[in-house]
Amino acid sequence: MLGAILGDIIGSVYEVQPVKHKDFEFFVRGSGFTDDTALTVAVAEHILTGKDLVTMFHDYFAKYPHAGYGRTFGKWAKIRDPYNSWGNGSAMRVSPVGWAYDDKETVMKRAAETSAVTHDHRDAIVAAQSVAVAIFMARTGSDKHAIRDAVARIGSYNMDRTLAEIRPNYKFEVYAIYSVSEAIIAFLESDSYEDAIRNAISLGGDADTQACIAGSIAEAYYGEIPSELSIKAFEYLDESMKDVVLQFIEQYISPKMKE
Repeated sequence: MLGAILGDIIGSVYEVQPVKHKDFEFFVRGSGFTDDTALTVAVAEHILTGKDLVTMFHDYFAKYPHAGYGRTFGKWAKIRDPYNSWGNGSAMRVSPVGWAYDDKETVMKRAAETSAVTHDHRDAIVAAQSVAVAIFMARTGSDKHAIRDAVARIGSYNMDRTLAEIRPNYKFEVYAIYSVSEAIIAFLESDSYEDAIRNAISLGGDADTQACIAGSIAEAYYGEIPSELSIKAFEYLDESMKDVVLQFIEQYISPKMKE
């Protein structure tokens, strides 16, 4: 989950200043967490405490009102009904689900549930399921070929493309069908956590969300995040967020990293 948060922070400035290369600074003036992090932590707290997820999202929206939520989510925050979104918003926040549950069927079920409270369109639900299952498979020892095949089946995505083919004409996209598989491919072509983040941002698209997704899977696959990056990520979070993240890591991630 910290891998998702870190990807969001690093990608935050490149959402508005896109790059098409991998040679960029990770932390610059203006870097900070966005709605990707706020809602990821909300999902983590929901899993930790059992509190109603809709209430959690409303609470986090009120607590972090300037995190850059989508316009439609901002309207949803005043009501409680899902709005048939097919955006990538539920895929960006789903990483705690991939860590918290120990069988694929439950991961699929819970990913769909965390999506459907806002993003109840099929494209958004299968995107959230694809990311959660990729994390689950990565942390339980599956290789990249197996992860690629599983994601292709769940989302009906074309996972045979390469970043070199995608990057030249790719542009900012928030629709799940045009951004989530690309983020997963960024992980699949990586050779380290850092490389996954660079791959995702170098597409020049929805950089914070795509780095959040790629980073969430890369953390699970490579087994750890460089300590200097982990330390830096916590510098951007307030005490409330830190507490939730640390509790989640202690309960759900650290024990599984040792298996």
